[in-house]
Amino acid sequence: MARRRQHRRTHGMTAVVGVVCCVGLGSAGCARSDAVAQGTPAGDPVRVLRSAADALVDAGSSQTRTSLEMATGGTRVTIRGEGVYDYRRRLGRLKVLLPQDPAGAADRRPITELLAPGALYMKNRGAGVPADKWVRVDTATLSDGNLVTGGATDPFAAAEVLRGTRSATFVGRTEVAGARVRHYRGIADLEAASREASEVNRGPLGAAAKGFATARVPFDVYLDDEGRIRKIRHRFSFVNGERQEPVAVASTTLLYDFGAPADVRLPEDEDIYAGRIAQE
Repeated sequence: MARRRQHRRTHGMTAVVGVVCCVGLGSAGCARSDAVAQGTPAGDPVRVLRSAADALVDAGSSQTRTSLEMATGGTRVTIRGEGVYDYRRRLGRLKVLLPQDPAGAADRRPITELLAPGALYMKNRGAGVPADKWVRVDTATLSDGNLVTGGATDPFAAAEVLRGTRSATFVGRTEVAGARVRHYRGIADLEAASREASEVNRGPLGAAAKGFATARVPFDVYLDDEGRIRKIRHRFSFVNGERQEPVAVASTTLLYDFGAPADVRLPEDEDIYAGRIAQE
């Protein structure tokens, strides 16, 4: 049951969304709309989707492309990312490309992000942070559970949202990036997902259930014949804490090249910036 509430963004959310120009998500690797061929689902859609994250753990790792599009007050901004993710260690590395500066300034360098249990690390954070230092954000402090803050949705967290699937339908067969897939559409509940998620995502998904405008998350997801997610698109919404304006977020994650090397190393303590982070 949908729960509407307005919730001010936390300081961590404000700081990071400031980096990404106060924005959200679009599409990455679109499925061919003309390729839908009706077929049969691989069992009950709700049951299949609730276990989709387990298939990623079995796969071990993959490459990923992400897109985060935010729309508010007639303004739409898209942030794109690309990298690798290790589903067993819950570690990922992304290069996140910010949108072009509307003032026409020189293009910004990509932000390197490391995704880890309980933490988000960012390099080339800008705004006074030394070039050789990382910024660490405790994801337990983020009211969106880091589904939006970093400008990309953690791929495993995106998959675990499906553990809260309340209703789902099988749309048909199609293709994503050359792979034959089954397309499902449904609604997940973040509170239910947090209860069923792995230990590392219970807290973040629970925080998102409280921080977003609603705990209900509409989604489209595409699974290959091994049950692995090839593409997932969520639609989140929250209320901007400063302007009290609704923000619509579309987050798309594309997964491919399963088993690809994913050597992700976290920064040493001395490489983490401990000073004050200026706002952009």
